Amino acid sequence: MRLCVRFRLPALLSVTALTSALLAGHGTAGAQEPAADPAARATARPLPAVIDGGVWRSGHLQGMALDRARGFMYFSYTDALVKTDLDGRPIGSVTHVPGHLGDLDHHPGDGRVYGSLEHKGGKAFYVAVFDPRRITRMNMDARTSGVMTTVHLRQVADDYTADMNGDGVFDGNTGSTPDHRYGTSGIDGLSFGPALGSGDDLRLTVAYGVYSHTGRQDNDHQILLQYDITDWARYERPLDPAAPHRGGPAAYTGRYFVYTGNTTYGVQNLAWDPATRNWLLAVYRGKKQAFPNYTLFVVDGAVPARPGLIRGQPVPHLGNLLTLEPRGMLHLPTGIYGRTAAGQYGLVPVGDGTHYVAEAGTESSGGVTLQKGRAVLHRWTGAVRPFEPVVPPAPAGPRRPAGHAAAGPTPVRR
Repeated sequence: MRLCVRFRLPALLSVTALTSALLAGHGTAGAQEPAADPAARATARPLPAVIDGGVWRSGHLQGMALDRARGFMYFSYTDALVKTDLDGRPIGSVTHVPGHLGDLDHHPGDGRVYGSLEHKGGKAFYVAVFDPRRITRMNMDARTSGVMTTVHLRQVADDYTADMNGDGVFDGNTGSTPDHRYGTSGIDGLSFGPALGSGDDLRLTVAYGVYSHTGRQDNDHQILLQYDITDWARYERPLDPAAPHRGGPAAYTGRYFVYTGNTTYGVQNLAWDPATRNWLLAVYRGKKQAFPNYTLFVVDGAVPARPGLIRGQPVPHLGNLLTLEPRGMLHLPTGIYGRTAAGQYGLVPVGDGTHYVAEAGTESSGGVTLQKGRAVLHRWTGAVRPFEPVVPPAPAGPRRPAGHAAAGPTPVRR
């Protein structure tokens, strides 16, 4: 893959400015553009109740990102990125992504799309950066088209490869081992939002994947890393899967822990909601019987992180603890609050109290199983089941023909 032209990131927005932008459409810069600009017209347009992400020969839907100002939605299909307009018409796609592409978010300043990317064969973990302006046709190769660069996250790799039992052996991509610090399996959730520590600058927040392992006690927290990406242009490189690079920041700006009980592969989708100023953590249900195993956790954005003991660690140590919003369902034995909700395949707060929640599925064509997904607009109610469709579901109609998907990449699995 050839290196695309790098962009010097503009000064990042303060949280106050960010909130204003997000209220206009999940982190867009439309308010700064002339009224006659197409981006301004797109922002003024009411959002559709459903945006169809298409049907593809790929992995399953992993995440979504909305650029409301310019009128685009982005869908992550594990090894491909699909760009559509707000009517669900495919505009372009990036295929042959070398690794596991997860959650997405749209940067409110530079207009690019960021996603979590695992390359476990190389014991490497990245933030993938896509230049949407260059995604103009279908099946653009991630390695050769210059639309995707990557930044390595050394801290995640260190936790993933940690030799916790001291036998000098890396046990590989498996949860059935005492290795992997905190049970780290990699990264999935990703979102832009305010700093969780001091200051009010915009940060990129990346959530760990965590293996499901019911026999260990040190994997019961969700873990969030925050980064200041102001100078990340100097790290961005294409990813050669045969020789994965290690270009990335030396450190994060903060690491934070949320006590939820063990879940299956950690935070699948992470989202900061400017309407409530809370963080939403959508997960696959956990398997430890001692925990409530909710599928959505809400971090209270009004409560600052505090130092505290990270529970269950073989060597006790302190970390920055975040607080769950005291609403929804309370599990008395553990004191954990949570909710039952979708969002594991994609969750996009619009900023006005509504959210696009992903629906994923499959269908067959010519004996081939194809993956499909769509973004469905919901209203946040805050209840135990907090997402309510803005438009009640209609009876299923004719499906979109899958023929346009045939040239897509072959499936990959986590």
